[in-house]
Amino acid sequence: MSYDPPHPSYTYPWQPVPPGPPRPPHRPHRAPLGHHSDLRMLRSAYRWQRRTATLTALGYFTLFLLLSACAPGFMTSTVADGIPAGLLLALLQLPVTWLAIVLYEHTARRHVDPLADHIRRAAELDARRGAGR
Repeated sequence: MSYDPPHPSYTYPWQPVPPGPPRPPHRPHRAPLGHHSDLRMLRSAYRWQRRTATLTALGYFTLFLLLSACAPGFMTSTVADGIPAGLLLALLQLPVTWLAIVLYEHTARRHVDPLADHIRRAAELDARRGAGR
């Protein structure tokens, strides 16, 4: 009865097994997530969201400052019951800020969140595919 070693390239059990031929790299059937066009769309939607909310709040405040500096006659004119227009416009700053917050939330729910959820699902799918190898 003869002894056949498990690998023919060595004769002693303490010698390491030589490495096999290199495996070709795995190529996914689609582009990796980092190069995906959805990330560009998400950045664009988020940028639009920030601009909308920022321009709403800062635009009103800038208008208020410009009117205060360039049209003091308008700002000191009375609107109703002796309330100056400047005071009324200053009091409207808080509701305009709330409006900016509501616009930010609305654009997030309508445009940004669905894209982020889609990318998250694609990343989870890629991770599951990578773990299955």
